Amino acid sequence: MTELVSIASDRISAGISPLGAELWSLRDAQGGEYMTDADPAFWTGHAPLLFPIVGALQGGCYRIGERMFAMSKHGFTRTSRFELVDHAAAMARFRLCDSEETRAAYPFRFVLEMEFRAEGDCLRMVATVTNPAAEPMWFSFGFHPAFAWPLPGGAAKGAHRVKFAVDEPQPVRRIDPPSGLLLPDPQPAPVAGREFAPDAALFEADALIWDHLASRSLTFGAEGGARLEIGFPDTPMLGIWQKPGARYLCIEPWQGIADPQGYDGDFRTKPGIVALDPGATRSFRMDVRVVPG
Repeated sequence: MTELVSIASDRISAGISPLGAELWSLRDAQGGEYMTDADPAFWTGHAPLLFPIVGALQGGCYRIGERMFAMSKHGFTRTSRFELVDHAAAMARFRLCDSEETRAAYPFRFVLEMEFRAEGDCLRMVATVTNPAAEPMWFSFGFHPAFAWPLPGGAAKGAHRVKFAVDEPQPVRRIDPPSGLLLPDPQPAPVAGREFAPDAALFEADALIWDHLASRSLTFGAEGGARLEIGFPDTPMLGIWQKPGARYLCIEPWQGIADPQGYDGDFRTKPGIVALDPGATRSFRMDVRVVPG
């Protein structure tokens, strides 16, 4: 059984696995669980961190100059054990550094810290990437939390809505399910104004992907029931996904995206890649506010 690191405020509690610094549990004061049940019939993930890539690579490989490297979808962080470097009643901070193993797949030095704080009814998550080397590094980062669907409180699954902070009229992107690569043609979005009703049929073709999202926050929940207020001020892209029929909905703020089909460019010029100068840091925040029904 996985041993979780626990944090809590007077209104919420959370449990985090050191493997991947992955959020497994988020509960309200009444014990309602807002995270996935991780049913193995669908997907056993909870909230993996995506680093140093988001999504899949063309042929499972990428190029930097004349050098080729292989890396699996979403990178290696989700299967890496983080060190717990600070822990208090309402806070936990984890750290992952480069190693001989990571440099075989990703040739850059890095420090990735993941901090979780329970502040009243809000779980604040901040990922900070530091470049300790004397040369620039390039990377992408993404959150991948799977929230309970339906949320606790008794509202029907079909009553749940995703509501963006502002209108989102632009089309969405889709991926080719066998390869995981980004299809070239945008598709009509299911959003009417600021809102849409998630439905299993929407995910038969895998995730809905916004590669130029205007909003930096949204709500997920049902009228008269529990809801989550989710903020992601540092990430301009978003994926929403589930395995059709599962009891979760993944709401995934991203800085980065899968390779477009046929992409053969350098990793450093890939859409969504971040360049980080020597000694510099870059942080990505995701806030999840729990509003019980």
